[in-house]
Amino acid sequence: MTTPLHLASQLAVNVLDARSLLAAFGVLGVGVVMFAETGLLVGFFLPGDSLLFTAGLLCTGSADQAVHLSLGPLLVAAAFGALAGAQCGYVLGRKAGGALLARSRSTRLQEGAQRAEELLERYGHAKAIVLARFVPVVRTVLNPMAGALGVPVRTFTVWQVIGGLVWSLGLTLAGYALGSSIPNVDSYLLPLVALIVVVSLIPLFSEVLRSRRTARAREERG
Repeated sequence: MTTPLHLASQLAVNVLDARSLLAAFGVLGVGVVMFAETGLLVGFFLPGDSLLFTAGLLCTGSADQAVHLSLGPLLVAAAFGALAGAQCGYVLGRKAGGALLARSRSTRLQEGAQRAEELLERYGHAKAIVLARFVPVVRTVLNPMAGALGVPVRTFTVWQVIGGLVWSLGLTLAGYALGSSIPNVDSYLLPLVALIVVVSLIPLFSEVLRSRRTARAREERG
């Protein structure tokens, strides 16, 4: 039975903090966050990369004794949430077209949509769908963009499954491997999570710089 104190702790969870999410919701929370971040436009701010890595770390039992997750159920929840979310986002984009993005007032979301469209045009469907998994915000908006732009269902499904499994299982197992091999790795958890966030933003920054260089080159030629 859920006590008022436990319910209050869940309601007070910080959705931007991976450890807070895991302490409140455990494995179930991982699946829900993966689904929301990859399938629902409102989930673009969620900490997908750091959540997967931290969850894997907590499976070792050495990171935080108060929060311990089981690796098997975690991998299933992470993969299912990531794959089901992406497919849901694609279907929403296919049904609603660009209306969902057009109604959004979030500058960050609009920029992500632009980068998602650029990825699809520059790299082609297969490579763009896989690469988008590793770019925050872009992995949220590319799925509905793919549906709105008419990417074939079979093409999208095959490559989102490949990219989704590599991303969700890869980051989770990376956290688990690190936690298993380094004693007292919990002492370095915050720096590690910060590093994961920084690394995940590298593709985003590189795309921004590339776009600026391209725009500047066009202006000079013009």
